[in-house]
Amino acid sequence: MTKSSSKSLLMTTAIAPLLWGSTYVIANRWLPVDTPLFAALVRALPSGLILILLTRVLPKGIWWRRIAILGVLNIGIFFYGLFFAAMHLPGGMAALVMSCQPIIVIFLSRWLTSAPANSNHFLAAIFGITGIGLLVLKSTAVLSLSGMVMGLLATSSMALGVVLTKKWGRPSNMNLLSFTGWQLVFGGVFLLPIVMLCEGVPENLTMANMAGYLYLIFIGTILCYVIWFRGLDRLPATSVSFLGFTTSVSACVLGYVFLGETLNGLQVLGAVGVLVSIWLSNRPTKQESGFKWRGLGTD
Repeated sequence: MTKSSSKSLLMTTAIAPLLWGSTYVIANRWLPVDTPLFAALVRALPSGLILILLTRVLPKGIWWRRIAILGVLNIGIFFYGLFFAAMHLPGGMAALVMSCQPIIVIFLSRWLTSAPANSNHFLAAIFGITGIGLLVLKSTAVLSLSGMVMGLLATSSMALGVVLTKKWGRPSNMNLLSFTGWQLVFGGVFLLPIVMLCEGVPENLTMANMAGYLYLIFIGTILCYVIWFRGLDRLPATSVSFLGFTTSVSACVLGYVFLGETLNGLQVLGAVGVLVSIWLSNRPTKQESGFKWRGLGTD
């Protein structure tokens, strides 16, 4: 892949986390209150079934097990832990916890795929986490042990899913639509009993609620995950994981535009930090300098 095509693909892949930032506005304007797990289920299961019906391709052999694992990691556990953390960590702490994902991806990539890790990756992680903190962390934030644990579980699950997706690739008989669809279905099946046990189905759904769920299905899930897995199929796992930082930037900007939230100088500085982290994570490694992180240097 040429340098220009790689940059183009990176920019296209960034559309997914940018659109994911709109979920906050949708949830506040269009979805029933106190039903985050049901929203996660709607994002996963119907979206996956639609893609499977469109493609009509079945996994073969070992890929039944592999796609089931990827679906639970990338969708099921991730969605559950994400919404649990969001419910128990006020002041944007959930976003701050989730921002650890690129660091986890760096170590897992090195361990599972022998992918090189360099100083740029660690500097990018520092800039990104600091930027997210400036964007979302409030002085009144209160730590919740259960929320922290579930948030770390969610981000670790997604990180492992990203690395395994890169390690395994996808089946030769599947295109991106079917590959994405089956992961969403397995993730949705994982979520279904949890939703029924913890929340159930919301009563008295309005037209606005239905519109919100349709947005989550077709834009927030089908479109975004196809774009996301397309990028992951062709780009380094670390490059894709750092793009996840843009979700918080998008959420803050959209909250300012549509929900009347404040956007101060520190938040703008945080957004700049996020952009710097993405830039650093995609800079070429200066192998000629001879600098290597101990135990994590480039091969």
